[in-house]
Amino acid sequence: MRRDHVRFELHRVRWSHSCDPLTRVRGVAAPDPMETNMAAVKETTQIELPPLNLEIIEVTLVGDTPLISHAWSEKAKREMLGKQMKRAKPAKEAKDPHEDFQQSLYRIEGGGYGFPSVAFKAAAVTACTSVAGITKVAARQAFHVVGAQSAVRGAFKGALMRMDLVRILGSEPEMREDMVRIAMGTADIRYRGQFWPWHATVRVRYNANVLSAAQIVNLFNTAGFGVGIGEWRPEKDGQFGMFHVATAEEMRRLVTEAA
Repeated sequence: MRRDHVRFELHRVRWSHSCDPLTRVRGVAAPDPMETNMAAVKETTQIELPPLNLEIIEVTLVGDTPLISHAWSEKAKREMLGKQMKRAKPAKEAKDPHEDFQQSLYRIEGGGYGFPSVAFKAAAVTACTSVAGITKVAARQAFHVVGAQSAVRGAFKGALMRMDLVRILGSEPEMREDMVRIAMGTADIRYRGQFWPWHATVRVRYNANVLSAAQIVNLFNTAGFGVGIGEWRPEKDGQFGMFHVATAEEMRRLVTEAA
């Protein structure tokens, strides 16, 4: 999607004083600037903007380790809002493992499950620390991961949040149980959704004037090994949510399975 050059004119107005400069030499007091005749001189500068060279590439990612999903549950959001609105704290609800599992998943409108597109972008941007020739700031401005729009119900009645999700394929989510340490070192049991095996195709819109398609692919491949997505990913000293860019052989297999 290459756009033509954009041209526009920048107009500046410069004011020139008409007072005689010799008055200052002769020791005569200069006139009040408010009373001085001023002539407006209009200057026009033409500026040419280089076009944005926007391209779209689809990159298929194959999971190397299970992907753990942990969306904000409605219960957690209600409790947070209630505390901020100074409401009386209700009695603690009994743990419901199945409900916790269901609430940890990101659902795509029309069916299926996904994961926030911003997580994939964040992983690729973070990977810039391991890739020469591109900074995190430049990468953050050079591409976006486009996902499927899905509505998420908020804690406040009637509030909605729209979220971009990348569809997760390869398996149905399964419930996993983990022992974790929360505030003050208290132990807790968490029930979350896990996908294994899994794969996803990310649709990337990028400025080809800044990054090439090969650089985009390299960023995601590096991100899959060193950063990851989801809970307990390598970036957070874990080993889950790792992935790699699909090989030609893997692409043929995935296409055959989808047929």
